Amino acid sequence: MTGTGDLGRRIAYHRERLGLSREQVAGRAAMSPGYLQYLEENPGNPSADALSRLATALGTTAEDLLGGTADRPPGGGPAAESPHVEVLDREECLRLIEPGGIGRVAFDGSHGPTVLPVNYRLHDGAILFRTAYGGPMDRDLRTGVQGVEIVVGFEVDRIDEAQREGWSVLVQGPFHHVPPDEAAELSASDVTPWVGGDRTLYIRIVPHQITGRRIHGL
Repeated sequence: MTGTGDLGRRIAYHRERLGLSREQVAGRAAMSPGYLQYLEENPGNPSADALSRLATALGTTAEDLLGGTADRPPGGGPAAESPHVEVLDREECLRLIEPGGIGRVAFDGSHGPTVLPVNYRLHDGAILFRTAYGGPMDRDLRTGVQGVEIVVGFEVDRIDEAQREGWSVLVQGPFHHVPPDEAAELSASDVTPWVGGDRTLYIRIVPHQITGRRIHGL
């Protein structure tokens, strides 16, 4: 096969996401750990059969390992044969979003309903992320009234294309601009925006309501 691109990096990512060793993944994929190590660390050209077995072992698809889904929205495949929706309690919702990652902030902006992605962390029970002073969230979400905040939505989800499963968590709560004198204490939270730039304004969303759903096959 051709066009494997960053196959090794994607294999390693999925293996680490599942918390598996090379020996465990190799056993699942019926290949030697040495060959798996080679594929992770060197440009490889595995057979279609080997790639399919490896994708199954990693809970993903061969197309994903080859980078073919990088520019597509997730969830484009068919639904599970008998999908079931499970309502998640607050504790399970917090467990799912606790590792941090990318979430979406939803609010009424100056040009209408707005949803923006941010890199976030959970810190002392609140959603924490960074944005730019003077940016859309800074401008549109300041009330100008001391002690009054605007309530926003914050959504995180995970889609498993191979298993045709996924979950979504919605947090609703007030949007706090963290004062500069408190921001120094938050540097240990390790919130780093992928978009880069001068994003030194820390934002805290205090969860007042948390709801979630998981979809899976019966």
